[in-house]
Amino acid sequence: MKTNDKIETLNLPPAETIELGGIVSYQDDSIVSRTLIKKKSGTITLFAFGAGQSLSEHTVPYHAFVQVLDGEVELVIGSKSVLAKAGQTVVMPAGVPHSVHAKNRFKMLLTMIRQV
Repeated sequence: MKTNDKIETLNLPPAETIELGGIVSYQDDSIVSRTLIKKKSGTITLFAFGAGQSLSEHTVPYHAFVQVLDGEVELVIGSKSVLAKAGQTVVMPAGVPHSVHAKNRFKMLLTMIRQV
């Protein structure tokens, strides 16, 4: 690792199983996030969305990989609506507008990969 490669971690224990869903808790009428890793090459962030919460349409210049840990989410990617539930994953391609809508509460792990 280069000394100028800034990393933020949650101090997760190495070589142990981790219950990711337990790291973030639901809060009514809120979106809770916790960054696990933040590097120049990308980030890994946990989210817990309260029912009815959403992220409005936005575009990012890098690929995003959504892993639904609990509940169900509606993602709109481009003009396509995608429903995903616990145990499923969805790729949101770079440069394509997308939004996130929690009809019910849900948790996801979001991995964003930047080109280096």
